[in-house]
Amino acid sequence: MADPTGHNGGESLLFLTDEQLRKGIEAMFFAYRGFTADPDRILSEKSYGRAHHRAVHFIHRAPGTTVNNLLAILGVTKQSLNRVLRSLIEDGLVESRVGKKDKRERHLYLTETGEALERELSAAQRTRMRAAYRAAGPDAVQGFRQVLEAMMDSDMRKHYLAMKDKTV
Repeated sequence: MADPTGHNGGESLLFLTDEQLRKGIEAMFFAYRGFTADPDRILSEKSYGRAHHRAVHFIHRAPGTTVNNLLAILGVTKQSLNRVLRSLIEDGLVESRVGKKDKRERHLYLTETGEALERELSAAQRTRMRAAYRAAGPDAVQGFRQVLEAMMDSDMRKHYLAMKDKTV
């Protein structure tokens, strides 16, 4: 819908007040709680947490990713990631294979059980995202994605853009 004043509507966004920004920050906090609530319930039944979810998600998105790449994406300590991976491997959700070119590298793959968990977790989040996107409309979806991408640090944006084009 065209603005009768002739403005594109975006101009007012250039002059956001602190109160408008605070509301956006609070909306992100509450949305994140909702976004993680369904997977958290599924994970708690298995004694897993969000770190397990993130690892499963990114291993699914990039089968064969290395431990070092996963460390860079997740931004966690090696000790923390090792603890998460150890439990996922012991429980039969992730398989670690020695690198063909570099024997020191460990390449990570989801097992059938890991794939099933990933599908369950992502289905819950897709349902929530789909409903929110439908309610907001296509312009809002594109704008939301642009805002999220603009908030990313440049090194994270590189990882995101590399993953974004993959279809799994």
